[in-house]
Amino acid sequence: MSVAQETQQDIGLALNIDHVSHAFDLEGETLPVLDNVSLQVAPGEFVALLGPSGCGKSTLLRLVAGLDRPSVGEIEEDGVPLTAPHPSRVVVFQDPTLYPWRSVWRNVAIGLQTQGRLTEAGRARINSTLEKVGLGAFANAWPHQLSGGMAQRAALARALVNHPRLLILDEPLGKLDSLTRIRMQHELVALWREQRFTTLMVTHDVEEALLMANRVVVFSPRPARITEVIEVNLPYPRRRQDPRLIELRTRALALLGAETGAENDHP
Repeated sequence: MSVAQETQQDIGLALNIDHVSHAFDLEGETLPVLDNVSLQVAPGEFVALLGPSGCGKSTLLRLVAGLDRPSVGEIEEDGVPLTAPHPSRVVVFQDPTLYPWRSVWRNVAIGLQTQGRLTEAGRARINSTLEKVGLGAFANAWPHQLSGGMAQRAALARALVNHPRLLILDEPLGKLDSLTRIRMQHELVALWREQRFTTLMVTHDVEEALLMANRVVVFSPRPARITEVIEVNLPYPRRRQDPRLIELRTRALALLGAETGAENDHP
């Protein structure tokens, strides 16, 4: 790969979700999940999706990943219709889903190995990526030897080693303890700011969305419609105690119909 190709690959892609609706066929009955969703995501932007549980956020991620086709509407990347999965779009799920019979290093290597790119440069990239996520000393460890946070770091490294142009995060920190989750939020933002891949993240944590994203898209209950897009024009690193962030949090919770009186409310 030439320097020019490598540079182009490292630039986050532009995403255009154009009047997308989607429904599932359940035993002959139609279940609407998404209703006329339109959203433009700029190259290198970090966008978080918020909404009630089961409203259709994860379905939208599957459509963006190319794992399903929308019932109505179009999704484009860099102006080209998106029709199938591609290595430039990588998904990190809530569960790390590491292969227990492969070491951390070999789990991270799966993508490059599948693409026939496990060259000397590819091996160096794996080692470098493991260092970036704090797992350099655990390259030869087995998944059962990792804590929850370390396993999620390994899953993140497996995604990042492929130099994604779009990182799709489906509640990636949802099962972590509070302290590990806070640490991972900071680490994810730092990696995104360094590498500038486009990021689309689903989370149920309002504060997490506001701490990490440039914009927060709030959805209605199913079938999901966009209720409002909140611009988060706050510098990084962001502070939970920032009055401006607290104001945005109150606004987001109100849009979600959640109570705002308790300190630890979640939608």
